[in-house]
Amino acid sequence: MKNLSRACLGMLIAVSALPATAHAQDEESGDGITITGSATVVSDYRFRGFSQSDEEAAIQGGFTVGHDSGLYVGTWGSSIGFNNGTEIDVFAGFATEVSPGLTADVGATLYLYPGVADTSVIEPYASLTGAIGPATVKGGIAWAPGGQDSLGDASAIYLYSDVGVQIPDTPVKLKGHFGYAKSDSFLGGLDGEVIDYSVGVDFTWKVLTLGVAYVNTDAPKTLGYKEGVGADGAVVFSLGAAF
Repeated sequence: MKNLSRACLGMLIAVSALPATAHAQDEESGDGITITGSATVVSDYRFRGFSQSDEEAAIQGGFTVGHDSGLYVGTWGSSIGFNNGTEIDVFAGFATEVSPGLTADVGATLYLYPGVADTSVIEPYASLTGAIGPATVKGGIAWAPGGQDSLGDASAIYLYSDVGVQIPDTPVKLKGHFGYAKSDSFLGGLDGEVIDYSVGVDFTWKVLTLGVAYVNTDAPKTLGYKEGVGADGAVVFSLGAAF
């Protein structure tokens, strides 16, 4: 039960958005198809504020195939600290500019834990991304409906906002994140609600990106719960390469 709870925690209560990775390069073919990808090492895999790697380092990577029409499909994976030690996400969606400088994105992510039965979770999502002065701002929602084998009758909703500010004429980008999760679940004695947040900075050089961020949640400290599930404050480092 501990492993199953940890596997679903990101969708139920811990609940880029996948974890931060290096911005991938584009390879565009003559038929309007673009392929992007990245590989990253992180000091701790934090998903919506909760560690998925027992607060240890993790290796991550993925790629996305997109089309000029706005359709895209991709996969992303990471080492984790529970179940069989592997998480694989498969996602697909449609992104389009709805007005100058404002992009809408809708799709769904399937979270998989190969070799472990009844732990997969599907989560539809939608977001809007636009520019406000020098900042790029994104707001989104993700919803994990009940009735899935791993969730039972429980469902969850996650609201978030991300902001990034590229410092002109420098390789430095400031970033921030705020998220709120509401779930029908009461795993671990939680009240079904949690807030996560982070602030950080990225340094990019050619295909490499070095990131550092402070991550935390408002998960309860009672009986050491917050530290026990890896939801306490931590500084997370990442080094990614785009391809």
